[in-house]
Amino acid sequence: MTNRDTGAISARTAMADLVSAFGLLTRLPLPKGHALRGANSAWAWPLVGAVVGLVAASAGTVALALGLPAGVAAAAALAAAALVTGGLHEDGLADSADGLFGGWTRERRLEIMKDSAIGSYGVLALVILTLARWSALAALFGAGAHWWALIAAGALSRAPMAVILHLLPNARGQGLSQSVGQPPAQVALGAAALAAALTLLASGGAAAGMIALAALAALAVALTARARIGGQTGDILGAAQVLAEVAALAAAAGWATWPR
Repeated sequence: MTNRDTGAISARTAMADLVSAFGLLTRLPLPKGHALRGANSAWAWPLVGAVVGLVAASAGTVALALGLPAGVAAAAALAAAALVTGGLHEDGLADSADGLFGGWTRERRLEIMKDSAIGSYGVLALVILTLARWSALAALFGAGAHWWALIAAGALSRAPMAVILHLLPNARGQGLSQSVGQPPAQVALGAAALAAALTLLASGGAAAGMIALAALAALAVALTARARIGGQTGDILGAAQVLAEVAALAAAAGWATWPR
């Protein structure tokens, strides 16, 4: 096999991973018959996040161009991101909050998380974190710093899902995260490295704070899940994404609005 042949195969594999990643994490129309490569495509999840951030930033920019205030632009960005992802991660956040804090035993927590109904903890988590995300975005749109912040936060917040999926066992033995599989160490590290590189390229001096706060937020989710249900589920991965994104946007807003 020649180097050219190897390169062609690698290119095809990378493209298949990208299509699989978008198929898993978004509701964007994709070519029919595309193969789902599951955990093997996890390295590409930050690229999906960057595209979601780009779409959100574009929607907010249109709102600003129409003369609407920064708060409305922030709401438009949130709506655009939700449409692209189908609210996948927010659904996981609500279920995780209900299960992790609403049950007294591991079995009961997993049972609550599997229930599609939303409880008080889930509502509070969605309201509080959506408000936090909107507040950060309003500050970023007001400062004209939304493009780099949304792209960087979108990429950065998808990497913890790959890392948690690699490090923690599946707590239920079924469900979305079980069907996706466990990414190899090099795939999880690739996702983390790609997210860090995209964040650095997009946000420059703000990157260190964004990476640190996003990592801490995701770590808190992972440690809580390990202590309360013994591992991860698809809902836990969604919760980690949302908290990491909110943390990254908060860091970006602080950087953009800090007096210099």
